[in-house]
Amino acid sequence: MTNNTTKTVQYDEDSIRSLDWREHIRLRPGMYIGKLGDGSAADDGIYVLLKEVVDNCIDEHVMGHGKNIDIKVTDHRVEIRDYGRGIPLGKVVEVVSKINTGGKYDSGAFQKSVGLNGVGTKAVNALSSYFKVQSYREGRSVWAEFAQGILKNTGEETTTERNGTLVCFEPDDSVFKNFHYIPQFLENMIWNYCYLNAGLTITFNRQKYVSQNGLLDLLRNKTDEDALRYPIIHLKGQDLEIALTHGNQYGEEYYSFVNGQYTTQGGTHLAALREAVVKTVREHFGKDYDASDVRASIIAAVSIRVQEPVFESQTKTKLGSINMAPDADAPSVRSFVLDFVKERLDDFLHMNPTVRDALKKRIEQSERERKELAGIKKLANERAKKANLHNRKLRDCRLHLTDQKGEDQLETTLFITEGDSASGSITKSRNVQTQAVFSLRGKPLNCFGLTKKVVYENEEFNLLQHALDIEDGLDSLRYNRIVIATDADVDGMHIRLLMLTFFLQFFPDLVRNGHLYILETPLFRVRNPKNHKETVYCYSEDEKQKAINKLTKSGKKVEITRFKGLGEISPDEFGLFIGENMRLEPVIMEKETSIPKLLSYFMGKNTPDRQRFIIDNLRIEKDVEDVALV
Repeated sequence: MTNNTTKTVQYDEDSIRSLDWREHIRLRPGMYIGKLGDGSAADDGIYVLLKEVVDNCIDEHVMGHGKNIDIKVTDHRVEIRDYGRGIPLGKVVEVVSKINTGGKYDSGAFQKSVGLNGVGTKAVNALSSYFKVQSYREGRSVWAEFAQGILKNTGEETTTERNGTLVCFEPDDSVFKNFHYIPQFLENMIWNYCYLNAGLTITFNRQKYVSQNGLLDLLRNKTDEDALRYPIIHLKGQDLEIALTHGNQYGEEYYSFVNGQYTTQGGTHLAALREAVVKTVREHFGKDYDASDVRASIIAAVSIRVQEPVFESQTKTKLGSINMAPDADAPSVRSFVLDFVKERLDDFLHMNPTVRDALKKRIEQSERERKELAGIKKLANERAKKANLHNRKLRDCRLHLTDQKGEDQLETTLFITEGDSASGSITKSRNVQTQAVFSLRGKPLNCFGLTKKVVYENEEFNLLQHALDIEDGLDSLRYNRIVIATDADVDGMHIRLLMLTFFLQFFPDLVRNGHLYILETPLFRVRNPKNHKETVYCYSEDEKQKAINKLTKSGKKVEITRFKGLGEISPDEFGLFIGENMRLEPVIMEKETSIPKLLSYFMGKNTPDRQRFIIDNLRIEKDVEDVALV
């Protein structure tokens, strides 16, 4: 007999708890560092921890103290040393362990800095299994060591070290499970710091990073200059710097910063730039161009410095609506950017007629392309709207990225799978709250060299575009992670390449913003045939050998299964690989990557370079057997 009696929970004075600073940070880490993650996404918490410490070093540099920062990162440990003024020796412990304590409240000591709330290093301290801070000032040094925010040791000594601050920490693996740092994400972060602080030298794992030309260097490194429609326009004033150009790619590409902070979600300064460019171009040419035609294929960067910036979260990824300074008479960020662009960009175009003509030609080309697509888009969208009512390709989830923001929305994932068997396994084992599945029918079209017209003419591409809702840009993207899930065989790899080509060709900003991943699934299952609780899933030959050694150590026999396709993995097992411990490989755009050259090499006609690569790396069956025996 079922007991339906509801247990009454007592609610009285004993139910009310007060948490100290470290307890609150560890209980609600998302409030301080955003999502946790394992390091496979650039905005995962382990990168935010590193950034919070470096931000303090940058603030010292901006105030004129220290031109060098040293960063060392291993798999699980971070060490950061600046050469600024050093934390006042009597406050070393308080600065990293007492909430709302810091030097940023004194506007005379720090102006236009990133960290304003005295929270960053406290969050790093509380979320680290080991944390050490050491300050060097005028021949003396004070240090303190913590574990999960709890003070363990302190000390004071004389020193010959230069003034500055050293911070070492190891993220707590009970909070950040199975985490690892990806060097490309760290390099991108470090380059951004250098672009925004011309002359600053950052040494990362013995490699020096330095920029002398600010945002001009950023765009040079992010683009193939030979493919640009005109040389990069670089406009620099007090508290505002802008670089922009137009390429040949689809979409809009922006990099926005506030007080040296990379605002990945933009904000008022980026919205103002987008508005200002359109307004200035219209007035300069005396034509009412469509805003989408002016901004099509634009590549731009904006950096602004303001006093007391207001961000929409502690992770500072989006700037709110504020004035340039606390003074009520100070201009708003929007009006400041609008006035700057209207004056400087208009003057530049008058003084550079060649650039002016190239810009006009690019806009008019975009206008023609948009009008040519208009009829096709209308028919395709009507077809997709009908299909969406009963879209057999999409098994949707309940939550979407466009819903009210929260940690669950960041977990929203669309798996792109090949065939019904793989789709069936994922569909049965997925989390219906946050995980959706889009099933491909065989191999998709190789769209290299084709125009965006094919996105509307090809039913599968059109339905995928609508499932993601990215026709007009990423603002309406419905899933935070798009995961390509294909078999680990030749056909699976080919499908993976074809899908990468689709996204890089038509939606490169989706890749640049870190939304595209490859799903890693186990190649082998090694288990005790008599006790299935002793099962190890292996993602490589090396892991398989370690599992065999582990299980056979006590004389047991092992059963080895090779998974050739996703459809061979049962739904119950598949649930283990797309849950909390899901292994995702992010698709990362290197700073020097040229998308047209990349696609031409891998997906174009059989070029001599690719032929040479295949011949030089060809392995015959005997070679493979010899390697396996070593």
